[in-house]
Amino acid sequence: MAQFIKIYNENPNERDLDKVVDVLRKGGLIIYPTDTVYGLGCDITNMKAMEKVAKIKGIKLDKANFSFICYDLSNLSDYVRQIDTSTYKILKKNLPGPYTFVLPSNNNLPKAFKKKKTVGIRIPDNSIIRALVKRLGNPIVSTSIYDEDDLLEYTTDPELIFEKWGNIVDIVIDGGYGDNNPSTIIDLSEDEPVVLREGKGSVEDF
Repeated sequence: MAQFIKIYNENPNERDLDKVVDVLRKGGLIIYPTDTVYGLGCDITNMKAMEKVAKIKGIKLDKANFSFICYDLSNLSDYVRQIDTSTYKILKKNLPGPYTFVLPSNNNLPKAFKKKKTVGIRIPDNSIIRALVKRLGNPIVSTSIYDEDDLLEYTTDPELIFEKWGNIVDIVIDGGYGDNNPSTIIDLSEDEPVVLREGKGSVEDF
């Protein structure tokens, strides 16, 4: 059974963060809060863990459109090709925030994603997940946890999430109620921004 750990967004407890990072480094899977819906993720450098996440989602790892959760824009150059000034301005203006930006990838992507020409980058406005990524030292591969219930596309209550996912993952973080509106996905890999999914982030500026 997974550990159920309460962490506060305003002031995340250092010891609890260390506990979660330790599990990530050992290839564990975690469910965590973001500024939108709760996410399921693992350490980007751990192939076995990423395969587990893909299996849970019922897809092959090389076909998965996972996003990479980064601490800030300094992580970008690890996986993203050189971007122009106007693209960088868009990112700087909207991140951290409820967006996933699709950007042209470089050759440093994890082996499983080598064929991908783009990568989804996410910097949530949530201090719990960003503190975890900062401590881990590299991005977390992330996907949102859909609910099978047609009425509840996303579960917002951490206790219900724990009931449902407690046997599948290693840690469920209770960071308070989540949102049931996912991130807005904007493709910046071509000349003009393209809105792929309208979610919590406003699309007025794109």
